[in-house]
Parts: sequence; C-alpha cells; structure tokens
Amino acid sequence: MTPLGVAVVTTLEEHLAAAEPLLRQWGQAAVFGCIFAEGVGIPAPGQTLLVAAAVLAGRGEFALVPLLALAVVAAALGNALGWLIGRKGGRPLLQRFAHGERLARVERLFARWGPRVVALGRFVDGLRQINGLAAGALGMERAPFLVWNAIGALLWVGFWGLGAYGFGRDFNAIASAIHRIGPALGLLVLVGAALLLIYLLLAPRRKA
Repeated sequence: MTPLGVAVVTTLEEHLAAAEPLLRQWGQAAVFGCIFAEGVGIPAPGQTLLVAAAVLAGRGEFALVPLLALAVVAAALGNALGWLIGRKGGRPLLQRFAHGERLARVERLFARWGPRVVALGRFVDGLRQINGLAAGALGMERAPFLVWNAIGALLWVGFWGLGAYGFGRDFNAIASAIHRIGPALGLLVLVGAALLLIYLLLAPRRKA
C-alpha cells in the first residue's frame, strides 16, 4: 500500500480507537450528545464519533439511517441552541470563545459571506464549535439562520457519515483503489502545490 493509503487507514483506525469505548458503552447516544455539545460551543469529539459510528455501520454494527438522522438533528439543535445563547449574550459572550485576531477573522467571515458561513463553517475545526454562537451574537436573523443551519447539518452529516460508511463497507476495494492511484494522486498534489506557490509569488507583483 502507498504512503497515502497507509495515512488514510491510520487516520481511520485512530478515529475508531478514540471513539470505540464511548460507542460501545453509550451507542448512538454518545454520537448525539457529542455533536450537540459541539454545536453549543463545548469542545467534544462529535466529528470523530460520527466518522467512527458510520464506519461501524458500514461493517453492520449500527443501522445507518437512524444514525445519520440522529446526527443531523443533533447538529441542527446544537447550533440552534448556540445561536440562542449568542443572541442573548451578545458580543461579550462571543469574546469568551474567540478574541483578538480569531474574533476579527470570524467577524470578517460573517460580514462577507453571511449565512453561508453557518452552512460551510461546520467543515472547519474551531469554527464548527462557535458557529451558532457567532451567528447569534453578530445579529443573524432567526429565519435565515435556521434554513442555512439545516442545510449545513445535512451537508456535514452527509459528507462525513456517508463517506465513512462507504469506507467501512468497501474497505478492501477502497484500499486497493488507493494503492493503484496513489502515485498519480501524489504527483497531482505536487503539481497543484507548485502552481499555488507560483501564484502566491506572482500575486504581489501583479498588485504592484
């Protein structure tokens, strides 16, 4: 197996090793609780548990549809409670979770992209935990927040849940595919990195 394949398998096994004790003891309730807590702003391994549980679902140890439905509800409710808390607490409360440059970056993101940050911010560690709080504290209205919050929950759970489920179900086939395309994929990454570096070097000159 190529280094890329080894990295993917290692990451998967790390997720499983970290989450399996909680999943064995509490089952899907652990997934719900951790995802919900993350949405409120409490650090918790919500994404790790979702990935691990979906992999186990691919191996037949959990039912997939109830797991995904539970995760979507937890993600949406957690962020909604975070929005409500942020709405009541305002900017002073937000400053307890983010300050300095981090707070300024969050404010710029919401000012520029608005509700889209609520949907796509779930995919960014750190922003996922304060998404709802920031939206409430920075004055986002309830109706657009709820719509984009639901969209974000569906996208996030669909991406991680279905992806991990497919990986767990078809592990051997995926590992074999990674083995075949690994060298080409590595070359593609190197070319992309080189192009990005060239762009970054030339961008200041164009502005000047």
